[in-house]
Amino acid sequence: MSTDVMQPIDIADTLDPVQWEALKALCAPSPDPRRLSATALEQLRRSELVEPGGDRPVLSAKGRQVVICGSPRLWNS
Repeated sequence: MSTDVMQPIDIADTLDPVQWEALKALCAPSPDPRRLSATALEQLRRSELVEPGGDRPVLSAKGRQVVICGSPRLWNS
């Protein structure tokens, strides 16, 4: 396994609380738009954690891995 590829837990540790909340909110069947910061969503899109999904962004496969693995620092925030 290459050491150049960031693992989901490492990616989660690079997210700020606003990005983390937006990522978690996208897991919900009907995300609360108040938790979806446009800036955070754009940053998550550039990181390939979310992708276009019709009327709203959706988690990418990489984004789902990050949420599942999470970060103890972020889950407790």
